[in-house]
Amino acid sequence: MSDLFGVSGKTALVTGGSRGIGLMIARGLVEAGARVIVSSRKSEDVQAAARELSQLGDCHAIPGDVSSAEGTRALADATSAHFSQLDILVNNAGATWGAPLEEFPSSGWQKVLNTNLEGVFHLTIALLPQLRAAAQAEDPARVVNIGSIDGLRTPSVENYSYSASKAAVHMLTRHLAKRLASEHITVNAIAPGPFESKMMAFALDDPPTREIIEQSVPLGRIGRPDDVAGLTLFLSSRAGSYVTGNVIPLDGGITGCG
Repeated sequence: MSDLFGVSGKTALVTGGSRGIGLMIARGLVEAGARVIVSSRKSEDVQAAARELSQLGDCHAIPGDVSSAEGTRALADATSAHFSQLDILVNNAGATWGAPLEEFPSSGWQKVLNTNLEGVFHLTIALLPQLRAAAQAEDPARVVNIGSIDGLRTPSVENYSYSASKAAVHMLTRHLAKRLASEHITVNAIAPGPFESKMMAFALDDPPTREIIEQSVPLGRIGRPDDVAGLTLFLSSRAGSYVTGNVIPLDGGITGCG
């Protein structure tokens, strides 16, 4: 069973891997024996994350900005210099923006769509040669996109570009999965609910608001690092080799029990 759920020796890139859900996923992969590159826009932050994770296993840092075509190409080139083949790509880097409907700026729309949607598409395409090199019929290469429950249900906050981008990521996941299945590359998305992250800090750092959020979750708590690391390990291991084109809510029952 350890072999069935194992990722030891596999190569992985986790974007947005310096904090929040990305760091949770990267830590889980490193602890499970994968060789991991973490990337994020801020060099100091991603270098610090890699130093921390290097105490647990094989982890390297590559600063990168996936919000532009040039940035995704540079990150793909740097990744291929480390790994001639890539077993696991986790597209986690993301941005959000909140503003009232009639005050929502075009910059808040473009920044979020460039990072959350175009970054996923262009980086996946740029790394297809490395994913194809790793792909096997019995153990496909894996792409894991991080969506959101805000792309599955209407949010209560005015984050229009964020929710739209995540809904688009979910459809892009299905579309890529259909196209790449014959090449033994699986593509799935995780749609997290409330987790400890910079994006959620505005709500979770306020005790009364945090309590309201916890009470809205059928399982009665905020997501923990093991929750998202465990699902990623399943999708990345031989146990998940027959799963593709799925958007999996990881939200304590918010969308499933609502």
